[in-house]
Amino acid sequence: MKKIRNELLKEEYYEIDHKSGLKILVMEKPDYSGAFAMFGTRYGSVDTCFRLKGEESYTSVPEGIAHFLEHKLFESEELDAFERFAKTGANANAFTSFDRTCYIFQCADNFYENLEILLDFVKAPYFTEETVQKEQGIIGQEIRMYQDNPDWQVLFNLLRGLYVNNPVRIDIAGTVESIAQISADLLYSCYRTFYNNSNMCLAVAGNVKAQDVIAIADRVLKVEEPVTFEQIVPEEPYAVQTDYIEEKLDVEVPKFALGFKEKCEELVPSPKKLLLYNLALEIIAGRFSPLYTKMLDEGLINTAFGKEYFYGRGFAAVLFSGESKKPERVKAEILNEIARIRNEGISQEDFEVCLKKKYGAEIYSYNDVNDLANNLCDAWLNGYGIFDTVELYKTITKQDVEAVIKDGFDIENVCLSVIK
Repeated sequence: MKKIRNELLKEEYYEIDHKSGLKILVMEKPDYSGAFAMFGTRYGSVDTCFRLKGEESYTSVPEGIAHFLEHKLFESEELDAFERFAKTGANANAFTSFDRTCYIFQCADNFYENLEILLDFVKAPYFTEETVQKEQGIIGQEIRMYQDNPDWQVLFNLLRGLYVNNPVRIDIAGTVESIAQISADLLYSCYRTFYNNSNMCLAVAGNVKAQDVIAIADRVLKVEEPVTFEQIVPEEPYAVQTDYIEEKLDVEVPKFALGFKEKCEELVPSPKKLLLYNLALEIIAGRFSPLYTKMLDEGLINTAFGKEYFYGRGFAAVLFSGESKKPERVKAEILNEIARIRNEGISQEDFEVCLKKKYGAEIYSYNDVNDLANNLCDAWLNGYGIFDTVELYKTITKQDVEAVIKDGFDIENVCLSVIK
């Protein structure tokens, strides 16, 4: 067990290479009343083609199988996991994203009992052809429901406009046709590949003791030989598929999502790159930026407006989204502001205000056990440590952010998705 401490923050956590092969990260917060746990694997919706070490050919699996597997793991021959958590008073959930699947719970009491439930059900798959067929009907209904969800559709229409080959353009849940091809054998194949302890991380934060977490892991987890595998990331052209996509759904105000397709030179961006892009976005269109104030005052946007650096294995994009009766005008204003900053640069005052705001948010996240467990797990899955970003704030300059705005944000490589 290794203690990792940051003197600037006066914070520390324990990193444990458990004998089962699992990485365990624990941040003890003895003054807090509750705790949060996240059990995650590097496996998401884009992982549709892979092969184990020693295999000659790749295995291709149906789109949506990672999400399908997440649903199925909650089931067992006896009580399902939600029923077990209900008896202990924990609030449990799970999610599948493009490049990971995570199982979570939060509780004020009975933490170690809940942790045992979490480790037990995730590491005890139970699939039959009968239960798979039943789930196909349930998830098929979920897929159809999301097809009528404007917020969901505006995003995935955008991704289909930005990307040509990358599976990120496919709905995380897959399609009704793709999930119909899922079998119990395929689920077990994906489980054995991606749910090996060596590909997973348990992150815990709150009123817990690292030694007690280890004791639960000792009791529940079996030793697993590491599994080595390759994932195919399809070659993706730099240019967008199309610059405009429109769909009509039941909305009071048109919704939009604007995406800048970025060069993806690494499978996962570095912590510095993530920080620089987030700073750039705050300067361009943050809540206190001239652009945001102007668009809000003119009624072009409302407070639903948002922005993010969207990334994963083999893909990266800058996204702006919100509601507007004039989405084309919003696009023009954003492009004009990027051009202005490239021409005039960033004032030192604006840079320092933005840097302090983002740094303050980073510090504040250490007061929330949910954020801490999420950030611990997220950092490990991306290949770095939770304290790495904090240390970077000392090194970032105004010129670094200006270079990102100049070299990224390709105004010729943009797609606008609109729901009218």
